[in-house]
Amino acid sequence: MNNITTLLIRAFMILLFSLLLNLQVEQALGAVFPADTFSGLITGFRIIDLSLVLVSLMSFVYYFSNRLHAAKIHNYLAFAGVIYLITKAVLNVVMLLGLVASVLIVGMNWIISLFRSTSTQVEITAVSPIFAAFALGLASFVFLSLLYGMLRGKYRYKMHRHDLYFEDLPADFEGFKLIQISDVHSGSLDSFEGVRKGIELMNAEQADVILFTGDLVNNVATEMKPWMELFASLQAKLGKYSILGNHDYGDYVRWESPDLKRQNLVDLAKVHHEIGFRLLLNESLPLQQKQSEIQLVGVENWGKPPFPKYGDLNAAVSHLPSDAFKILMSHDPSHWEGEVLGHEHTFHLTLSGHTHGAQMGFEFLGLKWSPSKYVYKQWAGLYSKDNQHLYVNRGFGFLGYPGRIGIWPEITVLTLRRKVS
Repeated sequence: MNNITTLLIRAFMILLFSLLLNLQVEQALGAVFPADTFSGLITGFRIIDLSLVLVSLMSFVYYFSNRLHAAKIHNYLAFAGVIYLITKAVLNVVMLLGLVASVLIVGMNWIISLFRSTSTQVEITAVSPIFAAFALGLASFVFLSLLYGMLRGKYRYKMHRHDLYFEDLPADFEGFKLIQISDVHSGSLDSFEGVRKGIELMNAEQADVILFTGDLVNNVATEMKPWMELFASLQAKLGKYSILGNHDYGDYVRWESPDLKRQNLVDLAKVHHEIGFRLLLNESLPLQQKQSEIQLVGVENWGKPPFPKYGDLNAAVSHLPSDAFKILMSHDPSHWEGEVLGHEHTFHLTLSGHTHGAQMGFEFLGLKWSPSKYVYKQWAGLYSKDNQHLYVNRGFGFLGYPGRIGIWPEITVLTLRRKVS
């Protein structure tokens, strides 16, 4: 069975699933709207439903059968269909919960009736109009949230600022300001004005350094071509530095030959150079401020399966004293507990990305939640242990779902402070 046949079978199953979900949708509409309105409403719904599902499924087949060259419009249409299915699924779940609640209430009434002198006829009734209206409202909220994430949320940059204190920070680095961004995923970007807004926010900070922690592209180096000028315009007093992430190696596409894959990585390294970033590949270099210096260490991707381990931390610090003040750039935050904390060298600050914060969740009054927390112990923000810090950037761009909800794209501003006893 070839790939196209497999995709078509999956598409048919999704279409069937969508049509089955309509049963509860129609029941909810019938419970809320009067009969004369319901008849016309349900006819329109069925026409729109079938059209949206068919269009999105065709895009789904096209996109996943030819991912390397798929137009962004197909990505959007495919995920529009996914959003539509999710919305209907939410409505169905709530309606079924309402039905279960009705059955439980009927069951309790029947049990109570057994202890009464007079018999009571017990009937299972449909979900109440109030509950159906709640289901429709919740489903509409989910749909509008996902739609907002696609139209606005993905370029709603948020600045996260932190002052970090270290007892052994060289005095000349008091107030040293660094900007971290991660996971640009340039192959997904689709708005010049949206990206420019993020670039201007960074330049306005007048940072000492800008550090990029991997995943410049989704798959291939040419994805950066439309965005080269914008990222080249980033300015920092002591320079711009970068590492590779798991997506930068081209591991997720089919190549006609290993040589083409290797050349893609060479081309991507050239892209880093052309936009003014010094790419660190399992190596370190000093950052100098007046008469003092700290060490910037950058390793290639180091992740837990199924993600690759190309990073070599020992090689990166082989010539450094173990107690030198070090900032480590490592794309995957699992590296921190997997190797960094137990290493003979002290890494005062580790900067990572990779998780995107799942691109959806919430952060409110100190509380934060995202599906990422069930995959990564450290998934967004600042973490500390044994006088060592990890910062996980939520990502500048997006991948897969072309949007963000609640976990907005991030620009991190960290200021180093000397801790006074």
